[in-house]
Amino acid sequence: MSATDTPAANPAGPAAAPVVSVKPVVLPAPGRAEDLRLRISAPATGNGLPVLLFSHGYGSSLDGYGPLTDYWAAHGFVVIQPTHLDSRTVGLPEDDPRRPRLWRRRVQDMKLVLDRLDELEAAVPGLAGRVDRGRVAAAGHSFGGQTTGVLLGLRLLDPESGAKEDLSDARVTAGVLLAAAGRGGADLTPFAVQNLPWLKAPDFGYLAKPALVIAGDKDELPLSVRGPEWMTDPYHLSPAPKSLLTLYGAEHSLGGITGYEIRETTDEHPERVALIQRTTLAYLRHALGIEDDGWTAAQEALSRNELGRLESK
Repeated sequence: MSATDTPAANPAGPAAAPVVSVKPVVLPAPGRAEDLRLRISAPATGNGLPVLLFSHGYGSSLDGYGPLTDYWAAHGFVVIQPTHLDSRTVGLPEDDPRRPRLWRRRVQDMKLVLDRLDELEAAVPGLAGRVDRGRVAAAGHSFGGQTTGVLLGLRLLDPESGAKEDLSDARVTAGVLLAAAGRGGADLTPFAVQNLPWLKAPDFGYLAKPALVIAGDKDELPLSVRGPEWMTDPYHLSPAPKSLLTLYGAEHSLGGITGYEIRETTDEHPERVALIQRTTLAYLRHALGIEDDGWTAAQEALSRNELGRLESK
């Protein structure tokens, strides 16, 4: 699968451009106990490039999700991928005292990226002066989808303080939540309650910024007793404006978004991944006020697509 697309497959938006990608970029992060390592990818040409922060799923790293991040960068975005503390590449011990607040540390990682955009822009040859910092979106898969939700207004119950703080960031104005967690309480399995305490009581009522939620109708996780429907909660329980793309037959990797030829992909489906590429690109360009034609075309195409259905509010 390529980061580029034919004009017929990508009817709206910029043509694919060569991509410059730099890794690892290392940001000192006092108090984190580990410097923040990132990958930054951007088109080699073009100006006024919007910023897209990507939060990986539990255990992944800056090296994951190439089918999405390469595509977004090739089509006009500066894509920044931090490696969170839960990454297998970090090797955090099971008894590490930071584990109960991994969810919070992830949000802090994303905010640190925004705070240090000057340094990150300078780290990529030829990128200086080409970034539109007034257009910033976030996207994430699984745990990263929840991280994205928090930046957009989702409030989680801190398992240590017992508080539900507003950790949203005004600089992030839209997002994409891929296979993100749903409601807590009785919807959770005992495994989730014991091991992922930040899932216990999410409040979607404050998640008011524009977001596209993507869920697979065969995504069976050991976290909820409700099955795949659970991953649609970020759409149904949050205020408008929101859109929900439900993918038929998709499991947790949604056809293979986590990487090229990744072994844990159990539902490999290149056409499904291509649909996610096109739909997310069109949505992000629409939500950031760049252009609407691509999103209009995507909505029309999904009204007759056998791979999934789209609804909006």
